[in-house]
Amino acid sequence: MNSRERILGRVRRALVDVPRDDPSYEQAVSRDYACEHGDRSVEQTVELLAENLADYRAIVHRTDAEGLAGLIAGLLEKRGSASVLVPSGLDEGWLSQTGVTRVTDRAESTPHELDRVDSVVTACSVAIAETGTIVLDGSPDQGRRRITLVPDHHVCVVRVPEQVVSSVPQGLERLDPARPLTWISGPSATSDIELDRVEGVHGPRTLEVILVGDA
Repeated sequence: MNSRERILGRVRRALVDVPRDDPSYEQAVSRDYACEHGDRSVEQTVELLAENLADYRAIVHRTDAEGLAGLIAGLLEKRGSASVLVPSGLDEGWLSQTGVTRVTDRAESTPHELDRVDSVVTACSVAIAETGTIVLDGSPDQGRRRITLVPDHHVCVVRVPEQVVSSVPQGLERLDPARPLTWISGPSATSDIELDRVEGVHGPRTLEVILVGDA
């Protein structure tokens, strides 16, 4: 008997007294809970997102589509970035005003190569206002998960209001669970050791979020 058969045998023994007509998990668990807290307008939802992002120590910027390229160029210059990692499907216009050396997102890139990159610029899949969370799903404009975990500076662009939802349940409705989802709530930080906060351990030390809306 191998490990698989042993585990399945334990499962069968545990279920031996369960009636065959017992409701399935999907039927037995109620899904009629509230999907968001309160009744906010679109503008209020975006404001809540900005507030919670800042509360998590992300740096929040606002601009319109025309000002986006100039803002990104300014952020990279202020950071002193000499290189920026670019997902294959990122809008070319976003980096049209910067002369920073571009590094392409390649499967062959080693952790050491990614660690030498100064900044990374990506889009996102959805932003959740109630938790101040940005979710990436590995789409072409977001790249592989590791490119937003190794470099120390991440600039993430959120289109408002179309990519902003109020709550996690609403965000899950937009996401494909089969995709490589990365949930980001502020810059990487941990307080595991003696409750001393240390940033940049599990991801970028600096997260800058750009909310791009209408002029």
